[in-house]
Amino acid sequence: MTSPAFAQKTEAGWQAKLQLGFAASTNKTLLVRRQHLGPLTVQRPFYPEGDVCHVYILHPPGGIVGGDQLQIDINADIGSHALITTPAAGKFYRSAGKLASQTVNVTVEAGATLEWLPQETIIYDGARLKSSVRIDLAAGARFIGWEILSLGRPACAEQFTDGLAELNWQIYADEKPLLLERLRLDAQAFAARWGMQGLSACGTLFATPASAQSLEAVQTLIGDSPGRGVTSIDDLLICRALDERSDQLRHFFEQVWAIVRPDTAQRLICAPRIWST
Repeated sequence: MTSPAFAQKTEAGWQAKLQLGFAASTNKTLLVRRQHLGPLTVQRPFYPEGDVCHVYILHPPGGIVGGDQLQIDINADIGSHALITTPAAGKFYRSAGKLASQTVNVTVEAGATLEWLPQETIIYDGARLKSSVRIDLAAGARFIGWEILSLGRPACAEQFTDGLAELNWQIYADEKPLLLERLRLDAQAFAARWGMQGLSACGTLFATPASAQSLEAVQTLIGDSPGRGVTSIDDLLICRALDERSDQLRHFFEQVWAIVRPDTAQRLICAPRIWST
């Protein structure tokens, strides 16, 4: 069901919400619930793998400014499998002082698989934002997700000398906290040796359940490469990376995805067509 995208622009900024629900049918996963308010919507589902539902989230304004508030709620029902991405990089623009926020809540039911693989997010110098992602996994649920950030615009010789990005990830398995993480990035963290060391791109990839064999294979892929690391907490694989370019970082994460997807999602990779355009 789709509700109309009524304009929700206030003096504070855009207020936008998107709710998506996926359910398994006889031969494929269906997008059975699609409700949106404000400038957030999705294209029609694609099925390049036959039964897995690929969905692209659209944000027509093209970028998020101070005062904007976006909320995305996703539910993957029992036995369903959905892959969610975006058609282009997200953008948080310079703010005059107001905070922009984006909240993503994902629920994955027993036996369901959800892949959250948005393209990179560009955080302009002077942006102020808070981003929160919460993943709730039932027993037997499967999840792969990543977050790729580009601070400043290195192609324009713009670094991150002003602004603030607060990033929160929470992953719960069977209602128990598996990972609670909070990252605060500002000009000091961007430049410091203990932070991003002046490199513009950083990212994290999560996959669960992931075997020891997947962990070993990712460790082999990394080898002695600088700015790359991987570890595990129980059966949650966590891969982190720093790079001078976000496209190089994403290429690395796609290589990691190729390793973990057959293990975690029991599928070979099938890259969304939009990534090649």
